[in-house]
Amino acid sequence: MSTAGFKRLLTSRFAAQWGDGAFQAGLGGAVLFNPERAATPMAIAAGLAVLFLPYSLVGPFTGALLDRWDRRRILIVANLLRAVPILLVAIAVGVGIAGPLLYLGALLVTGLSRFVLAGLSTALPHVALRQQLVPANALAATVGSAVTVAGGLSALGLRAVIGPDNTGSAWVTASAVLGSVIAAVAAAGFQRGQLGPDQTSAPAPAVISHGLRDGVLAAARVPSVAAGLTALLAHRLSFGVASLVALLLYRNSFASHGLLRAGLSGVCELLVAGAAGLLLAALLSPPLVARFGRERTVRGALVVAGLAILVLGLPMTMSTILAAAFVLSTAGQVVKLSLDATVQADVSDDARGRVFALYDTVFNVGYVLAVAIAATAVPFNGHAPDLLLVPAALYLTAAVVHTLIAASPSLSRPRSGDITG
Repeated sequence: MSTAGFKRLLTSRFAAQWGDGAFQAGLGGAVLFNPERAATPMAIAAGLAVLFLPYSLVGPFTGALLDRWDRRRILIVANLLRAVPILLVAIAVGVGIAGPLLYLGALLVTGLSRFVLAGLSTALPHVALRQQLVPANALAATVGSAVTVAGGLSALGLRAVIGPDNTGSAWVTASAVLGSVIAAVAAAGFQRGQLGPDQTSAPAPAVISHGLRDGVLAAARVPSVAAGLTALLAHRLSFGVASLVALLLYRNSFASHGLLRAGLSGVCELLVAGAAGLLLAALLSPPLVARFGRERTVRGALVVAGLAILVLGLPMTMSTILAAAFVLSTAGQVVKLSLDATVQADVSDDARGRVFALYDTVFNVGYVLAVAIAATAVPFNGHAPDLLLVPAALYLTAAVVHTLIAASPSLSRPRSGDITG
């Protein structure tokens, strides 16, 4: 993992994620990215849908470009293109524009950001050895999350210096351009073709129009990937239900006592617990995979998550909810890191971009779908222990289904060029 190419790829990723954090903080959670302040469960679901679904629905099609075009060029162009809507949003903030136009600009920035991250993940096997993919993913994902937070803190610090009015917010939002430019410059340091794809197999229009189908086919033909996506879907569905319940408890049910806070401050504590779980997962995943293998590690994480909801979620106290958030974040990130490495190792390079785009869709649509369905059943105060039995059962069932799919003799690993569009 100490190769110059890996370091350069991390530089591009971390710069891009710093810009993401700066942009989101500069724009302000109260303006766009704050669905947790919504008054009803359905309003929360609607806010999440607006934020996550647009790119997730087109991602499998645009992701096909990662298997068709030079990924170095994609990273350069996408990062530079992202700078344009960042500046437009900053101008809109500065002149006081709000509403749909601001949402569209922010969603465009978010979509380009996730396209860039998909490209970086797809390119990773070209700069890291196969046996190093798990620790490489753990390092990239964990430090990347920390860098995103650092970008947000940088923006908040700048805001404190230049002021919180529209003009100040505009300058803070515009500062995110720096991350995009640095990410593009870092990507430009690669040789043409160094990040893949190794070969292409169809004209671009066919590849794009068949992107979703090809991503599904490529994943379905590899048992380890199909099983991993099943595990990820179960986690995101379960995590979506648990997140909505926890959010409503903190907003409408819990009361502050001691160090434990209710309301928005308590949600921040919840996020810190989740972030700590992500860090632990990064430390645990490499040795667990080395000792037990990716598939058994994923199944173990699913079982732990299911038991955590039963033991820590059902009491519905602040202390146990915090503990549950820590365990679920740890287990879920172990599943995700293992799947990252599985896709990078087991999917042919000419289909990997479409599988990662499908992965992104499963990750986000599963979460939003779970929140939307749960919103129809959860009470306003969030006190719904019966509802939490659903994600607990889903986690435990997914562990069994994962075993069956991974061992399926009817699936076969695709050869390079099998997915042609």
